[in-house]
Order: sequence, then structure tokens, then C-alpha cells
Amino acid sequence: MTVQATTIDALLVGQVGLLPDGRSASGIHKSPAEGALWLSATGLQGDAQADPRIHGGPEKAVHHYPREHCASWASWSRRADLLGSPGAFGENVSTTGWDESNVCIGDVVRLGDALVQVSQGRQPCWKLDVRFGEPGMAREMQSRGCTGWYYRTLEPGWVRGGAQAALVDRAHPQWPLSRLIALLFARDERFAPEWAAAAELPALAERWRRTFGKRVAAGHVEDWEPRLRAPSKDT
Repeated sequence: MTVQATTIDALLVGQVGLLPDGRSASGIHKSPAEGALWLSATGLQGDAQADPRIHGGPEKAVHHYPREHCASWASWSRRADLLGSPGAFGENVSTTGWDESNVCIGDVVRLGDALVQVSQGRQPCWKLDVRFGEPGMAREMQSRGCTGWYYRTLEPGWVRGGAQAALVDRAHPQWPLSRLIALLFARDERFAPEWAAAAELPALAERWRRTFGKRVAAGHVEDWEPRLRAPSKDT
């Protein structure tokens, strides 16, 4: 499995704003940046997250989403207005040619002038449902495994739309993101040996390693409902 260098179709950032429900804050609203942005250890200049306990930080400095996924989403969602341009899913980087099947955990990538490393996939939450007005969209993304992925920053640098994204090093070719994402969303306890193996991957974000380790120790899968189901209007 190889992945060729690709071009950053769009580099996107945004500030925190309200979702269409008028009460939920989110940093999912991203717009293409003009010119180069500085990528630090915690993210791109001009980007923000509503809840730093869950989003952003060193293990989620940049979110990358494959542009080609949007075509299949267009047949599922009514929101052609969102899907017609990059940024529908709150991503920072949009490209074509790379997806969860040919990108591996721990891949070191030259992103413009910065050096980054693939740290984990995305765990979609209910805010996607609210943004698109499509109940069950986060659950559908989880089922499809088309979540995109996050990078940690190894070397800060300038990044711009139109710059190249190129693979520099691949330490875990046997661990494409598609495999890890499928394991994370698998409820069958027969996967326990693979959960244990994933928990030992040094390049995997600590939170994911801890999740896999807890499953093995507890013998069951954690409850996903708080992440996937929007809070009621009374809460």
C-alpha cells in the first residue's frame, strides 16, 4: 500500500459560533484561508474549538478530511449547500487521493513547511447532526468509517492551500486507519486481541490507547450514546 503526494485543496480555519439549533457552540464552521497560516503544536493560527477538553490540543492539532467522501454524502444528505465545497465537516485540510484506507497511524507527513504525524481518527459526535439538520449523521459516519483523521505537530511551520502534503515516513504499514477505526467502533468482544494490540501502538493518541486498554480489562465496550445523541432541549 502506497500513497502519493497530494495537494491541499483547501486549508480551513474558523472561530466558535452557534449551530443551527441556536444554543450549541461549535468550532465546526471553517472557511478557506487566504495565504499561509502558522501551524503550532496546538493547531493552526486563527482556528478555535468550543470545548478544548474534547477538541484541539497536541493530539488533534489538525483535522484532515478526504474531499472524495463528500460525493457519497451528497446521496445521503440533503445539504448540498454544505457539501459543495470543503469545510462541511469542520476539517482544516481537504485533499483528494488520501483516505482512511491508504493512510496509516503514525504516518509522518510534510504538510507545507510543517511536519506532522497521524495520531488518531475522528469520533463523530451529535453536533454533526445539528449542523446538517440530519438526525443520525454522526452515527452514519461512524458506521461508514469515513471519519478523517488528526495530526500532531512534530515541527511547526507555515501551511497554505495549494501546498503539497507528502508522506515522509511510515512506521506502521499494517495499521491503516480503516483498520483502527473499524476496531474502535466494533462491539464484538472477539476483537479483544486486536484491541490489546492497538493499545500498544506508540504512535496512537493516548486517549485511543487508553480506550482500547480499558475494553480489554473490562471485557466490554464503553457507552457511545452521550457522544452520538444530542442533549434534550431541557438539559
